[in-house]
Amino acid sequence: MVDDDLGTATIVYETADDGTVERTVQNEHIAYFQDHWILKTDEDADRDVVRRIPRERVHYVERSVEEFEQEVGTLRNQVESLADDVRSKLLGGDERSEQEAHHIDVESDEDTT
Repeated sequence: MVDDDLGTATIVYETADDGTVERTVQNEHIAYFQDHWILKTDEDADRDVVRRIPRERVHYVERSVEEFEQEVGTLRNQVESLADDVRSKLLGGDERSEQEAHHIDVESDEDTT
């Protein structure tokens, strides 16, 4: 079931057979993941049929959203979450708050701690 309140997205991309294609889908049926746009194209029995489109083939994606500020806030939260995950993996959890910063003068290669 599709929630109409989420808006729509129009994606314009190149295909090998049809040239430039423009498709409009519900926002919940399109996502960007691992350098590909993924969009739901159909349903088959109990499964969704999706198309993965490499970002190099996409001209643009235009989305209608209820509030632009809310959309940007969501993106900001996703980036902050990703940064927290990377920080946690690199620094081992909450150790960052317990460790002292280590500064290196890049031009002279001297340790300034």
